[in-house]
Amino acid sequence: MFSQHGPSLRELAVQALSSVERGYDLLAPKFDHTPFRTPDSVLGAVEEELKTLGPFGHGLDLCCGTGAGMDVLRTVCRGSVTGVDFSAGMLAVGREQVRSDGSPRVAWVRADARALPFGPAFDLVVSFGAFGHFLPRELPGLFAQAHSVLRPGGRFVFPIGAPPRPDSAWYWALLGFDAAMRVRNAVRRPPFVMYYRTFRFGDVRRELTRAGFTVEHRALPGFGRRPDGSPRCRLIVATRGSGTPRA
Repeated sequence: MFSQHGPSLRELAVQALSSVERGYDLLAPKFDHTPFRTPDSVLGAVEEELKTLGPFGHGLDLCCGTGAGMDVLRTVCRGSVTGVDFSAGMLAVGREQVRSDGSPRVAWVRADARALPFGPAFDLVVSFGAFGHFLPRELPGLFAQAHSVLRPGGRFVFPIGAPPRPDSAWYWALLGFDAAMRVRNAVRRPPFVMYYRTFRFGDVRRELTRAGFTVEHRALPGFGRRPDGSPRCRLIVATRGSGTPRA
């Protein structure tokens, strides 16, 4: 499915009927051949924006998967780059694919993003395409964790796309996917949390502010604007102040 190197429909079904962790362990060897991987166009646009904000010392890729964002961090960080994910399978693929020689140093850590095993050691935290795996009620804790691992003045940066319009096919496709996922999780355990319509710009900005960040956003060039003039893709730049990190 997707390409000759991608997963089959049967493999995707087995993944969807597993837990999030087990599902991604199974999908990991073929993950980069699916549309679920963050597109290079998005990675490149974020990298260019980070260059205007950096350079940075130590970077963390939150929910790094197979490491698509690690090469972005390696470009803008001088000290070290760390990828954290709770799927051992995704981390194993990342270790094979991302160069770890030279500078900056590269490390891979298996951990839950909701309970990070780090102190305030990073100058930059990024995340790409992972937030659909967290329920809205989990955002305060997730953002508090990102805040807690940043040094004063550190940035938490990630792209967020504009929701599709109700008159588009994508709107109804994503609505249908989320509805099917809710039915699946209502009748089967463990749940597989993956929702495309729960990570909303207004909610994200509010919860980041509550976590102690100063939040700004900028349009990512190259993705254009919607008919109402709003950008199709934004970059959220949340800066940690000098106060005590949130737990």
